[in-house]
This record gives sequence, structure tokens and C-alpha cells, in this order.
Amino acid sequence: MHDRMASTGVRARRTGAIALQDDAVQFRVWAPNAQRVDLVLAGDRWATIPMERDHEGYFAHTEPNVAESQRYAYRLDGGDERADPCSLWQPDGVAAPSAVVRPERIARSDDGWRGVTRQDLVIYELHVGTFTPEGTFDAIIPRLRELKELGITALEIMPVNQFPGGRNWGYDGVLPYATQDTYGGPHGLARLVDAAHAHGLAVILDVVYNHFGPEHAYYREFGPYFTDKYKTPWGAATNYDGPGSDGVRDFVLDNVRMWLDEFHLDGLRLDAVHAIYDLGARHILASIKETADDVAREHGREIVIIGESDLNDPRILRAPERGGHGLDAQWSDDFHHAVHAFVTGERRGYYSEYGKPEQVARALQTPFLFAWTYSPHRQRKHGAPPDPDLTGERFVVCIQNHDQVGNRAKGDRLPTLVDHPAKQRLASSLLLLSAHVPLIFMGEEYGELRPFPFFCSFCGEELIEAVRKGRKEEFKDLVGGGEDVPDPAAVETFQSAKLSWSWPQGSTHAGLRRLYQDLLTARRTWPAMRDFASRASRLLDGDIVEYTRGGGGDGSMRAYFNLSAETRPLPRPSNDQETVAFSSEATQCGGTRDAGARPDELLPYECLVIAPASHVPPGTAGS
Repeated sequence: MHDRMASTGVRARRTGAIALQDDAVQFRVWAPNAQRVDLVLAGDRWATIPMERDHEGYFAHTEPNVAESQRYAYRLDGGDERADPCSLWQPDGVAAPSAVVRPERIARSDDGWRGVTRQDLVIYELHVGTFTPEGTFDAIIPRLRELKELGITALEIMPVNQFPGGRNWGYDGVLPYATQDTYGGPHGLARLVDAAHAHGLAVILDVVYNHFGPEHAYYREFGPYFTDKYKTPWGAATNYDGPGSDGVRDFVLDNVRMWLDEFHLDGLRLDAVHAIYDLGARHILASIKETADDVAREHGREIVIIGESDLNDPRILRAPERGGHGLDAQWSDDFHHAVHAFVTGERRGYYSEYGKPEQVARALQTPFLFAWTYSPHRQRKHGAPPDPDLTGERFVVCIQNHDQVGNRAKGDRLPTLVDHPAKQRLASSLLLLSAHVPLIFMGEEYGELRPFPFFCSFCGEELIEAVRKGRKEEFKDLVGGGEDVPDPAAVETFQSAKLSWSWPQGSTHAGLRRLYQDLLTARRTWPAMRDFASRASRLLDGDIVEYTRGGGGDGSMRAYFNLSAETRPLPRPSNDQETVAFSSEATQCGGTRDAGARPDELLPYECLVIAPASHVPPGTAGS
């Protein structure tokens, strides 16, 4: 493949506009489906230049003295101009020519950055377009300090690859290498990453390798990017194991390397890996992890690869030498479903098999509630037991995320679905005390009430209408014939999702944020909360969960979760060496329990933590 080597020694991109010495640029594109490819230089420097083809279907041309932001496109076999599939920048939108950008020339200040270990991850998922009124990378930077003070250690940014228009979740992206122009493009992303590192925050990017967006995606003209052997719910499956798949795999692995090496990202969240199909001897997921490990070793910093999967399959994390893909962590939906169904009472769809108190207890003990056990919703056995050596920090859990909120008819958030604020505090306590990596969806920490509905800004009216019809059909049995589903193409739908970013002093929002801050402090400082292996959970009297973490003595703690609407006796009060370390119903968290009281009972939906007195710093919710 004539691999180039970057100055760091890490293999550089093979395709795209690749910077060489003396301002020269090599334009290189994989287009085995074309007989001829012309490079079209646009703007003031206009030219049409035939490119040279090699035996693998790569076309290349080196041009001297190319300015930053020089526009260019490719013309295949005399057809229409197309953006570079590996474009890093589309300053005029997805349908316009690409632009030259040199990431290595962007000013950086994070040479000493070494990342965040997996055990220290507290992930904050955000959507760039709705996190601030401006909806840009630069607008996020002033909020980093508050996130750091809250206890967040990593941002997880929903996909930012170039999509049509200016409003989209990002999973309909068309150009995986290009950073969305309306967010600030590649330069804006680089500034955000640099600022996050200065605040001690890692940045994980959500990437989509299972399909391409439907509009302005011309990959079939270039090469065999797709396969008909498999199907995905969102479009044609990506070709990872069929004829011509070597070039497709290189396309994805170079993308992984680019984000981690050239843009200094600290990890990737791989969208829906259960829809990534590969029957080859070396699965693409394992190759992605190998690529990430190469960059991590070269730069001497932590890099994490997280897979989203609904398979409950330990092979995603299992080491390659034992037949697995070796990813660092994976999302575990069972925790969310068990907690959500319990606190909301919802039993529709996949929630029909969740919501029992014993499932809440088990979700604290194991990431997979279905582990080759019968699933009534699926009408078959599902999942497999996690390997014994897979400790808790290998699993990411949540009580809200973009999917579970946004894939509701109206994008309702959890505080609008529970009938008592104490249930929200209970759910948050279950999340933050769990021996897993917590993921917090933007605004969750203060009980954001504004919705997060699905929105998009496709250009073609036929596609827009198909999306509208599909959303109404999906939710026709949940709301009035689907008529109440917000129009995904309406600007108002997008605007409704903008965060309020407000927690007035003395409000329930401020109390909830205090709860998050106190428990995230506990995750950093309590010895038991640093132990991801030693944990036990059991259900007492049908509706009280007793949960212990830590190896015993001063390194242990126990929590009680009252799952009932009644006041209940505390099963085992604290002794002279212990103290109430935390209460979700403390007045500073928005509840009714006075600080300093020695409780012998649990309030309705209360979480109470008993721990050695040395655990509890002054000023926390239990002191």
C-alpha cells in the first residue's frame, strides 16, 4: 500500500489531501470502480489534472505550493465533481468541493497530556449543536470548567462527521473524515480538544462505521464500499469481508488513526457494532483496537475504544488470543432498561421484560441481565455470561443517553417521566454508585426538562418526507396516531433540544447537581469506589436493595436503596466506626432529610450509604 510514515512514526493517512514538504500536497483517492479520475482544483487556482492509477485502484497526483483551504474535487470517468471521500474539511457543505487542511500545523498545547485511565472515566455525552445556544465547538470551551468541577473526566461527543445541512444527530454523516462545518470544522474541533486537555478532560468521539448517510454519499462510484450479504436498519452494510474489502478496511483504519493521532482524541465510541458484519479471520473491530493501541504506544497516552452493542456478548471485550475483539469497554443496556422501567413504570416494547425490583438489584451485580437466558421480547435466548475477569470498568452504563431519550416519540427526558423527584435522585444514585463506568447525558446532572427529539436537515424533500412518515409510523401506537411526533425537519424541533444550562440556587435542579457532584467526588476519593471487582447486591424484603462495594474493613461501603413509596426500617444501621456517608434525600440534594441526623429508617425512594467515617470529607451530602 506504499504506507507513508508520519514524523511520529505512526503510519499516516494513505488517502485524502496529504501534506508533504515545501507546501506540496499529494491528492490520493481509492477509486477502483473508475477507469479515470481527474483532480479538479477550484477557486482562484483552477485546473483539471489527470491522476495516475496504480494496480490497486488508487489514483494520485502531487501538486506543489498548495495553499491552506485550497478547494478541490474529483471527477470520475468524466462525470460530475465529487467531494473527496477522505476530505478533512467541507467549509461550504457536504455537496461542495473539499478543502485542504493540514492538522499538523494547528497550534497545540497538550504535549504533556497522558489521558485518563479507564478506571477514572466519568463520561459526559453531548451533542455539539444543542449543548450551547451557538452550537459550536468553541462555545463548549467556556463550560469545560463547570464540567470538570462537577467531576466529569471525559467528554463523549456525538458524531461530528460532515452531514447534510446544519441540524443532525450525526449518525447520517456522509464524509467520515470531515468535521462538520457548522460546528467549526477541523480547526474548531482541534481547539476544543486542546482546551479539554488543558482542563484535564479526555475527549472521546462517537464514530459510525456500520453505514453511511443517505444523502450526497457517492461511494458506489468510487469502489465496493457496500455489500448485499448483510443488512442494517439504516442502509447498505459496509463491506468488510467481501471482494475489494481491503480498501474499505484501510479507509476505516486510517480514519481511526487520523482521529487519535492527528486530532489528539483520547478514544472512540463505535456506534452499533452489532451491525458491523465481518466473517474474515481478523475482525475489523480487532483491527480498530490494534490501530488504537499502536497510536497509544507511540504517544505514551491512554486511548480507549468503546463499543456500543445490544448483544450482551463478552466476545467484544475478550482478548483476541481467546477469540474476542479485545475492545476496552462496551455499553450495557440492561442497567438502563432495568432502572428506567422501574422508576417510570413503562412496560412497552423492550421495557416489557424489565422493571422488577430484583432486576435493579442484579443490574448492580452484573452488566448482563440476559446471559443466554430467555428474552420474552425477543422470543429467544439472549446474551452470554460475562467472563469472570471482566471487571466493572469494562462496562459503560447510564440512566439516559441520546438513544434512550431521543428515540422516544417526543424525546422526553427522565425527570418528565417519573412521578416524584425522589425517583430521579434514586436512579442517579444507582448509576453513580455502580461499579461500572457512568455515562451522563448532557443536562442530566441538573435534571434538564427540555426534550432531545430526533432532528435532521436533509436537502431532498422526498427523503425528508420519508423520515417524517417513518417517525409517525414508528410511534403510531404510543401517541395520537403519530400526529404528535415533532417534525424532525423543523427548525423548532432542533431548537427545542437546546439545553437550558440552568440550576437556580435552592431549586430541585441545583439539588440534583449537588447529588452528582458529591457522588462523583466519592468515586474519586472513597477507597471502596475505586474497587471495580468486589461488589455484591441482594434484595431484602422485596423492595430494599443492599449493595456493598470494596474488599472489607476501611475499604468497603454499603448502600441501601428503598424501591418503595413507603418509609422502611434501615436493615442494618451504622455502628460507632461508621457514618452516613450519603443520602439522596439530604436537603442539599433537594430532599427532606436533615443533615447530621442518625437515621434508622429509609425514606421513600431514598438511597443511603453507610461507610467508614474516613470516607466522608466535610461538606458532602452525608456529613
